[in-house]
Amino acid sequence: MSVEQLVSAMTPEIYDNLKTAVELGKWADGTPLTAEQKEHSLQAVIAYQALHLDQTDHMTVAAGGELNVKSKAALKTQFSDQPIVGDDDIGRFKP
Repeated sequence: MSVEQLVSAMTPEIYDNLKTAVELGKWADGTPLTAEQKEHSLQAVIAYQALHLDQTDHMTVAAGGELNVKSKAALKTQFSDQPIVGDDDIGRFKP
């Protein structure tokens, strides 16, 4: 079975389980992933993202396998309720 066939057969639930396992370093039952399992699971997650997801998050794999990276200004705008005017402000605190 080729990688494309394997990823095409993956359901969104399998993708979510693999992604969580890679993020946490363990399976849902608490068993730690081996180095080989982590490597293969990560490859499967990246391939699934490239083939099935049209993500616009910072540092993800976009459709077609291209790395999708957002600028600092784009992320500020995305996570802000109001448009950001100054690019050099990190945070404002009232005394």
